[in-house]
Amino acid sequence: MTLEYTSSEMMSVTAARALENGMTCFVGIGLPSEAANLARLTHAPDVVLIYESGTLQTKPDILPLSIGDGELCESALTTVAVPEMFRYWLQGGKVDVGFLGTAQIDRFANLNTTLIGDYKAPKVRLPGGGGAPEIATNAGEVFITLKHSKRAFVKDVDFVTTLGFGRDGKGRDNVPNIGKGPTRVITDLCVMKPDPATNELVVVSLHPGVSREDVIDATGWEVRFAEQLASTPEPSDNELEILRELKARSERAHGGE
Repeated sequence: MTLEYTSSEMMSVTAARALENGMTCFVGIGLPSEAANLARLTHAPDVVLIYESGTLQTKPDILPLSIGDGELCESALTTVAVPEMFRYWLQGGKVDVGFLGTAQIDRFANLNTTLIGDYKAPKVRLPGGGGAPEIATNAGEVFITLKHSKRAFVKDVDFVTTLGFGRDGKGRDNVPNIGKGPTRVITDLCVMKPDPATNELVVVSLHPGVSREDVIDATGWEVRFAEQLASTPEPSDNELEILRELKARSERAHGGE
């Protein structure tokens, strides 16, 4: 019997599948961490997970609450100083992929985790960039995962915390010593990739049961679809069981019922 699944589980499984075995991945907290650890526990046991606090090849048994969670250090191969993490590992070109979340994303995959509204009088103050700006510019490529809504997917972000392809889609043109930037965005509705000519995000795959209209209604710009639009493969029972146990284990460890 095939297990039923939620749109959030579909997103996490799809994001996990984006990671290949043996990759070195700089992991953001939240949905990226969930996806990266699911990948490690399923098809990519040799993926090397790095967190901003300096933990290398960490293998947490539970999902960390923050980069300072002791679980990361206790389960890591080693822990290095944060300056070494950024200067040697990240800026040294040793990270294949950065896996990030965000509060806002625009059509050119710029990310905003700084504020909502006008900079001088913001409606909401967000946590800020952390290591994301450096990860996005120095990792070989960037995967982004977040839930799809017009509040998150806006035509132009209120503030560019983390560079995607700039306000005009040309922010990475002719810039030396920089990674490819965002190569895919995984949401609870679809998968998007930048158009090779313009770098504007285009829907390349719809999740099962999701229509074009669903994506259009949840996107704050006139979203485009690939000519050959794929259907995202459903999660397997094994992926769902491992994901659910990981989340349940984490909830128990963090004081949940």
